[in-house]
Amino acid sequence: MDAIQRNHVQQKPHENQAAPVLLYAHGFGCNQEMWGHLTPEFTASHRQVLFDYVGSGQSDAHAFDPCRYNSLQGYVQDVIDVCEALSLKREIIFVGHSVSCSIGILASIKRPELFSQMILVGPSPCFLNAPPDYMGGFERADPEGLLELMDQNYLGWAQYFAPVVAGTTRTQPLATKLSNSFCSTDPVMARLFAEVTFFSDIRDQLQHCTTPCLILQHQNDALAPLPVGDYLHQHLTGSTLEILEVSGPCAHMSHPDLVADSMRKYLSGRNSRVLP
Repeated sequence: MDAIQRNHVQQKPHENQAAPVLLYAHGFGCNQEMWGHLTPEFTASHRQVLFDYVGSGQSDAHAFDPCRYNSLQGYVQDVIDVCEALSLKREIIFVGHSVSCSIGILASIKRPELFSQMILVGPSPCFLNAPPDYMGGFERADPEGLLELMDQNYLGWAQYFAPVVAGTTRTQPLATKLSNSFCSTDPVMARLFAEVTFFSDIRDQLQHCTTPCLILQHQNDALAPLPVGDYLHQHLTGSTLEILEVSGPCAHMSHPDLVADSMRKYLSGRNSRVLP
């Protein structure tokens, strides 16, 4: 199936076809609409491409294959398929959120010629603690409990988990938007993506990533605590780390102006908040 249709690819064209391309990849339980407050910031400067992973948003649910999507590699292939369907090469700046940061890193390792730079919003190479060298923020029992709640009461899980992800109360607009996104996703597909998200570990792959990247770490993030950003910065060659003074793991939704400003500085080589 054509990836453009399968992944509900949407393009925001630029009058200059040679303009650099921003390729946006959403996180677990989300969809391409989550970038809606950020994309207007780059209309004048970039071509922009958005898509939904199979099983999310308005992707073609008939294309969902549990064998393909039982690991991050299935989602990696979605990214590569979209790039190839649009004949994008090297000019791509990958912008990923949460688990899509890991997906983007793996895609850049598999096809390094596709990507020039990466913007990683709230990344985590592994959500589980692995003491003493790595603290991802969760004990194994934590995501296991979430998966059990998904199995027992999917809507209840969505209402519980959305404010955790949003970093706000349940009644705040961001939490409501995330809850609606969770609830609109098929429970079987969402559960598999959740399992893949929380139990994947790409730490041993970081050394193979050669694409320069900007790591945007949230100051207060329930899903990716501050040590995770430091770990990535230490293990990704040529990376830049910036701490955003925000709460919650979705700065592109809650503070798109800050994310846009950081992106512009980084892409222009003017990032003034780079950590050593």
